[in-house]
Amino acid sequence: MTNKTEPTVGLGRTLEGYEYRDWETDPDGTVRVALIGIGWWTSEMVIPAISDLEHCEATVAVSSSTEKAQGVVDDVESVEHGLTYDEFHDGEVADAYDAVYICTPNAYHLEYAETAADLGKAVFCEKPMEATAERAAAMVDACEEADVPLLVGYRMQTEPLVRYARELIRAGVIGEPVSAIGNNSQTLLDIFDDPTQWRLDPELTGYGTSVMDLGIYPINTVRFLLEADPVSAQATMTSSHDAFEDVPDERSAFTVAFDDGTILTATSSQNAHASTSLRIVGTEGELLLEPAFHMETELRIESGGDTITLEFEQVDQMSEVFAYFADRVLSGDEIEPDGVHGLVDMEALRAIYEAGETGETIELDVESYL
Repeated sequence: MTNKTEPTVGLGRTLEGYEYRDWETDPDGTVRVALIGIGWWTSEMVIPAISDLEHCEATVAVSSSTEKAQGVVDDVESVEHGLTYDEFHDGEVADAYDAVYICTPNAYHLEYAETAADLGKAVFCEKPMEATAERAAAMVDACEEADVPLLVGYRMQTEPLVRYARELIRAGVIGEPVSAIGNNSQTLLDIFDDPTQWRLDPELTGYGTSVMDLGIYPINTVRFLLEADPVSAQATMTSSHDAFEDVPDERSAFTVAFDDGTILTATSSQNAHASTSLRIVGTEGELLLEPAFHMETELRIESGGDTITLEFEQVDQMSEVFAYFADRVLSGDEIEPDGVHGLVDMEALRAIYEAGETGETIELDVESYL
């Protein structure tokens, strides 16, 4: 961590002795993971992230074709088996892995989680949990009935600067939190030059694309930072580009009110310049994460008339969340964020899209989940 400017004594005192991996128990053993869905994220971000971990390794690749799965076996030393999706559902080589990582289109998450639960395997499911809140609830039920761990892949919750920001908020550095302002945007068609891709197909992505895929980051990160839950939502959405004609939110703006009295105002777009930020404003200062969500994070703090910018040595965010997952599975300690936590986000997403469609404020009732 580097202090770009010297903090005041009061603020500097909060920097002493901070341990961001306060969850770490260093258990014995290794969690062997079956990777379900070998798209670019799994290939370029996840496999390298797991490769150097002490308690986690990829041992099985599951894909739509034998050839694609076998390609991972050929390229990755630890991966010994390649399966098709049907072979996974049939339980082949189930003794070669202890957990699954699900990174398929949203609408397929449930079926793989259910099979994994039936096989007694721990589940790491990418966000958002599913295409709809109802299907996310079915995933929670499946894992609870099988008594298997379920983690939803909110990598910001194990990002050191985000965890540190939460400690500063808890310590009262910005006073009482009042509001949050967030943005998450990217140019999807520059990343994937295919207007027929699944993120633009409502049968696969779910309620929409920009808020489902990007807007969920400020929602969940605010929940984590403020330890608060959503109670209502408002939204405005529009789509004009031909590629976005089947989804409502090429561009979106939304507000979420939380049970602690704070309000998040956020924007997200899958057809805008890549930009990420999250500002938490309090009665006595503010925290700014910028960039916030695109695998790099920087934190600026304003408090008592002083401003400092902090940079931890950049970590691989996927390595951090997989290390956490393995630690929880091996130790048996409680998982955060678990399936119920992710389900609350799915209810918030449903409310935001309903608000965008109706123009009304949509109330949420998530107490029954918590």
